[in-house]
Amino acid sequence: MWTRRLAAILAAATAVLGTAAHADEGMWTFDNFPRALVAERHGVNIDAAWLERVRLATARLSGCTASFVSADGLLLTNHHCVEGCLAEHSSRERSLNESGLLARERTDEIRCSTQIADVLVDLEDITARVAAATRGLDDRAAKERRRQTLTNLEQSCEDTSSKSRNPLKCEAVTLYGGGQYWLYRYRRYTDVRLVFTPEDAVAAFGGDPDNFQFPRWCLDMALLRAYVAGRPARTPQHLKIDFDGPDDGDTVLVAGHPVSTDRQLTVAELQTLRNDVLPPQLLRAAELRGRYLQFAKTSDAATRIGSDPLDSLENSLKVQRRLLDALLDDEMLAAKRGQEAALRTSVARDPKLSALYGDPWARIEAAQQTEIAMLLPYTYLEDSAGFSSRLFRYARTLVRGAAERPKTNAERLREYRDTALPRIEQNLAGAAPVYPELEQLTLSYSLERMREWLGPDHPVVRRLLATESPDSLAAKLIGGSKLADPAVRLALWNGGQRAVDASDDAMIELARSIDAEARALRKRHEDEVEAPVELASEQIAAARFASLGTSVYPDATFTLRLSVGTVRGWDENGAPVAPFTTLDRLFERATGRPPFAVPERWLAARPRLNLATRVNLASDNDIVGGNSGSPLLNSKGDIVGLIFDGNIHSISGAYWFDDAKNRAVAVDAAYIREALTKVYGATNLVEELSVGH
Repeated sequence: MWTRRLAAILAAATAVLGTAAHADEGMWTFDNFPRALVAERHGVNIDAAWLERVRLATARLSGCTASFVSADGLLLTNHHCVEGCLAEHSSRERSLNESGLLARERTDEIRCSTQIADVLVDLEDITARVAAATRGLDDRAAKERRRQTLTNLEQSCEDTSSKSRNPLKCEAVTLYGGGQYWLYRYRRYTDVRLVFTPEDAVAAFGGDPDNFQFPRWCLDMALLRAYVAGRPARTPQHLKIDFDGPDDGDTVLVAGHPVSTDRQLTVAELQTLRNDVLPPQLLRAAELRGRYLQFAKTSDAATRIGSDPLDSLENSLKVQRRLLDALLDDEMLAAKRGQEAALRTSVARDPKLSALYGDPWARIEAAQQTEIAMLLPYTYLEDSAGFSSRLFRYARTLVRGAAERPKTNAERLREYRDTALPRIEQNLAGAAPVYPELEQLTLSYSLERMREWLGPDHPVVRRLLATESPDSLAAKLIGGSKLADPAVRLALWNGGQRAVDASDDAMIELARSIDAEARALRKRHEDEVEAPVELASEQIAAARFASLGTSVYPDATFTLRLSVGTVRGWDENGAPVAPFTTLDRLFERATGRPPFAVPERWLAARPRLNLATRVNLASDNDIVGGNSGSPLLNSKGDIVGLIFDGNIHSISGAYWFDDAKNRAVAVDAAYIREALTKVYGATNLVEELSVGH
């Protein structure tokens, strides 16, 4: 569904449809990295040993990337990637986001209860098996058989793996819009602990005004540690840090897990995004932002507990605005239409391809009309835009989990397959605090918007709000729920259907009451939109392969990728933007007020600091959301920086890549050393990071 896909691409970048990659564009899979092309353009040799070493040292977190940087399981990532863990160990009175954390002893490292770290250890091409299973079936039957086949392959993989000393997590991966299917095997670490992160004031210096901008002055870093059986994980395949950082013009590579791009969408799909998806999302986000800002002014505690969701919302809002700007670019869409028309013509003129595929673009166009017609009810009921509440999300998980788990594994909704259940249980057991006042704010707001957009006479709206206002209903639902308690959630999960049916928890009752309507919308969407689009997209991918093979990279799918680039600035309105910033300017920009306030610890350390230290840098690597926390590597495979953002031009990269202006933004490795040694006195960590150098 569009709202889910858009949430996943909220910081994405893209390529011209149907053409081979140009410049250093591309987020390449490790099995298909263009080594010869990189050697020709950059004069560096990325051999098989280099790729394996980096692959085994790069980890996927919950929505981010990290890399192992010591033999004892130490992981380097971004501060903003651990904000959930900071919130878990904070309260109204104390915010670790504000104070930061330094564990001077390993016994002081704090558990991030919902965090995981996955390392890709093996991958297998299963395209032929999926194609054989779906051959000759119509849209709906093919979708169902494909879902069952992927679920069975995942489960068989995990069942086989469970008999080994080091059981693996298995995940079916779709590439090239269904042109390829792979089975990825991960080593999963479920005990991940926070070791160090600086204060938010310096990690995100400049706040929302500087977000997606450059120059920047952020120490957006954190250190985690993976544990196994209560002891630090043994990770001999780790990366070294070159604390001197890179120079202007150096070749650099980014290994990470970009979440999602939409570079292979058809023009019809892009128009649906532009006309029907993004505008209402922007309206909702903008109004909710205003409510968060007003809430934050009511007290210091409100500021504290509202900062994380406000930061996330502001980031999303800025991205959505830029995505809409990109889709309103007539020149860009004209180029997309031209490339699409060329590929359609080549298929139509080829008797074999034409007989095989017909006109898949036309089938996607027809499916978009169905998508648009059901977009609003689907968004508010199945995608839960009408029930913006953490408690409701727990309730839906419990209600649907109770209904799905008794089914055979292949018959379930994909999110409840056996391979996904341990992760669901980990999230239900997580101890992140739930603040009723925030729940009241978001739930009442979303109920208001649902009534506005679906209308007061919609059956669900009328049933819920015939005698209640959004405020009064939200208060009753939140006050009548105990799902903030992990023990209550786990009891319902373990009790299954009987426990859920017997529950009088207000949120459980709400989730039960709307589940039939929401499931009906989902089923219709799967049958009438997803099924024809998936089959048509596979056919377009096959046509593209026929002319280009795998000389083009696949869209991002939150799987491991590698991009190559160069440290360099760009021209902005005729003025050059240098690729580096230095520490002296951090203090010059400080105003003493958020978001330009430098922490007291830093003011005290200023006389000891080398103010010429490079802080942040820009490179033309092709990255998107999910690359947060990715290591920026030199040609030897050593870390010279830490990706944490892109410039404003990188946002429109969800649909195309502009090598002249799209830039990745990273923390320079020199800044990491300067901060750890001279500001935080973290000599133990510097020594651990330097072992073997």
